[in-house]
Amino acid sequence: MQTNPLLKNLPVYQPGRPIEEVARELGLDPAGIIKLASNENPLGPSRLGLAAMRKALAQVNLYPDGNAFYLKQKLAAKLGMTPAHLILGNGSNEVIELAGHALLGPGAEVVVSQYCFAVYPIVTALFGAKLVVVPAKNYAHDLDAMLAAITPATRIVFVANPNNPTGTTAAPADLERFVRAVPPDVLVALDEAYVEFLDRPLDLLPEIRSGARPNLLLMRTFSKIYGLAGTRIGYGIGHSDFIAALEKVRQPFNINAVAQAGALAALDDVKHIEKTRKLNARGLKLYEKSFRKMGLQFIPSGGNFILVRVGDGQRVFVELQKLGVIVRPMGGYQLPEWVRITVGTPKENARCLAALETVLRQLPARDV
Repeated sequence: MQTNPLLKNLPVYQPGRPIEEVARELGLDPAGIIKLASNENPLGPSRLGLAAMRKALAQVNLYPDGNAFYLKQKLAAKLGMTPAHLILGNGSNEVIELAGHALLGPGAEVVVSQYCFAVYPIVTALFGAKLVVVPAKNYAHDLDAMLAAITPATRIVFVANPNNPTGTTAAPADLERFVRAVPPDVLVALDEAYVEFLDRPLDLLPEIRSGARPNLLLMRTFSKIYGLAGTRIGYGIGHSDFIAALEKVRQPFNINAVAQAGALAALDDVKHIEKTRKLNARGLKLYEKSFRKMGLQFIPSGGNFILVRVGDGQRVFVELQKLGVIVRPMGGYQLPEWVRITVGTPKENARCLAALETVLRQLPARDV
């Protein structure tokens, strides 16, 4: 049996290692391991969301609402949009793939920044399109260079703001100018998975609401600040005509009933969101202060994680696991000297920093 030839060189996404897997491999107690590898919310899901999901479990024998009517209604009201502006996905990753279904194929081009989120190249390769990687500028998107890289073959330009894995954030004025300068036949896929962690994010909803930017798609998720990563639910916000096209390639019942219930309730949990933001801000300050004291280079982050240069990133990752701390090595992002650390609870952050100091003392001298 012959598979699709595009699969031959298709990269495979490597997620952060689960606690259970590390515990089995190293013979550790899972309860003694902390995971700071996948940018999850250390506070967990909101209590409102958790209660709603427990209630929804009683009816999992029934198919979910395939159109997620109530969730779309509430989300639309919160954003000042109409439900026709929204597409829901099995995580925002599925929204990225839906855009690929709608726009990509052999001969098409996709423009991304160096150090971009790993799923963009995967989706590009999946549809046989050409990936155009623009060198980063100080580890961040060079928006002017990305504009210059657009050709008549370009169908999508991906921008993550804040960017994963670097945590860099584009200045609002620069990002707004970029969005308006992209040709109207090229989709600006703006990944805002971490936008809720920004103090003053650029609000592009009016551009979609007014119909002024039919080539703009905002992608967001319930995985990060809402703490619902395990339910896999994200969404896209765009012009109703483009959203209608995405609906044609969306799988039926792609958002399960438990996820819908959790997301619907989580939208009301303002206290949980604010508590998460404050916890994250304090954690980032602690990491920055500690890295300066340790003499480690880091990249200031707009997300709920921070990238730090430790020398041999893979080796540090392996040694930290032995101490019960899981972080994310960055070799797959062409950043082999770096690891990415998710901001955890104060206790988790302190433990991670202590473990990092221990590991770095034990390793040979490194070039940092």
